Amino acid sequence: MNIQSVIEWSVEQPAKLLNHTQDIVALALRLYVGWQFFNAGLLKLNSWPNTLFLFEYEYQVPVLSPYWAAVLGTAGELAFPVLLWLGLMGRLSAIGLQFVNVMAVVAYAHVIFNPEFGTGAAADHYYWGLMMLVITVYGPGRISLDALLTRRTQSAPAGLTV
Repeated sequence: MNIQSVIEWSVEQPAKLLNHTQDIVALALRLYVGWQFFNAGLLKLNSWPNTLFLFEYEYQVPVLSPYWAAVLGTAGELAFPVLLWLGLMGRLSAIGLQFVNVMAVVAYAHVIFNPEFGTGAAADHYYWGLMMLVITVYGPGRISLDALLTRRTQSAPAGLTV
């Protein structure tokens, strides 16, 4: 066995094993990151007066009024995760959540990046952002409605596409 064969084997064998896990990993990322945002949206919705207060006096969302920032932020935290879980418009849903994530960091930067509070909150947002970047670049995987709809469209007879 020459060195080239060893290198080829060491690349091909892990790829064969790991390629089977890609769709499970994509689903796990979608479920995990979606839950983080959905849970935050539920919390905002369940304590709406507190949410409005925080957007008025604590969060510093640029451009939008505090009321509209609260409404749009909460709607994004509730709608995009559901789409992401289903894998429906998976890449666009991940981009939408990425926008919500960035706005959360911008609006709460004075706390997130305050050394007195540690770096945990900032790290969470970075991790979530990275997970959504993976979904955006690689897609939601084959365990998704996007994949199901794509397979259906590609296997339909000519003239019968959806």
